[in-house]
Amino acid sequence: MGDEALSAGAVARRLGVAVTTLRTWHQRYGLGPSQHLPGHHRRYTPDDLARLEIMRKLTAEGVTPAEAARWARQVPAPAPGDAAAGIGANRVRPGSGRDGGGQTIPVGRAGPAARGLARAAMRLDSVAIGEAIAHALATDGVVGTWEGLLRPVLVGIGERHAATAGLIDVEHLVSRCVSEAFAAVARAASATGPARILLSCADEEQHTLPLEALAAALAEAGVAYRMLGARVPTAALVEAVNRTGPAAVVVWSHIRATADPAQLSALLASPRRPLLVLAAGPGWRADSLPAGVVRPVDLAEAVSLALALRDSLDQSTGA
Repeated sequence: MGDEALSAGAVARRLGVAVTTLRTWHQRYGLGPSQHLPGHHRRYTPDDLARLEIMRKLTAEGVTPAEAARWARQVPAPAPGDAAAGIGANRVRPGSGRDGGGQTIPVGRAGPAARGLARAAMRLDSVAIGEAIAHALATDGVVGTWEGLLRPVLVGIGERHAATAGLIDVEHLVSRCVSEAFAAVARAASATGPARILLSCADEEQHTLPLEALAAALAEAGVAYRMLGARVPTAALVEAVNRTGPAAVVVWSHIRATADPAQLSALLASPRRPLLVLAAGPGWRADSLPAGVVRPVDLAEAVSLALALRDSLDQSTGA
């Protein structure tokens, strides 16, 4: 982060809390900005931010604010000249080894909720991760949560892994938390009618979270579906189509290596050819898709296509 001093708004964004919360912590517990320049508002130093990070973490875990503030105030303040001399390396700082962090996860222009989730991910704080996802699902729904919260963090983890070969533990924990949250949405939904949509990963494709997001979004919209999951061989997918006769099949491919257009051609040639075949995911190239295959640009479009197909079938059957 460096040693720059920050405004209240910048600190609030980093912590994923409201500015009013910072003011309350300052007024009630003395956890305010310590740097003061004549003619300017007080600014938060890195040590101030370290204390506030502890405050936020402990209160999120259920510790009372007064007790959390007592612990946070135990973080030692810098001695005169420490900053210039580089002294104080063992003080608790956001992302330090004592907090389970390290470098931050980049989330681009995503909002404070995504930055807060990224920090919880770096701490391997499954409770905070689950709470953040549950809150977003309750307020923004599956599509909004995926696009505004989860996707930026997952992409950031992928970028960090590509650059450092690390964060495998972080990726696994976050993926498990996301899967559990989406499964809870699906269990709580009351989808009715026949399962007209079949969801499947391409052959050898193991990246399932976006497909799980689509399943949760369909369940949230009341659309019944079947999910086959990861690494479905083409022959098995065609057999499932012929056995169940879905109106639509979604085949997900995350990487180019698993996006073989022959899989889609086999669906189109099956005896019970679905009305709609969707090639979802960045692995597919639009110019290589067989005629009749649709490539949705994002989760929202995939859900819209599924809803349109369901409504059309309901009208044709008089449902």
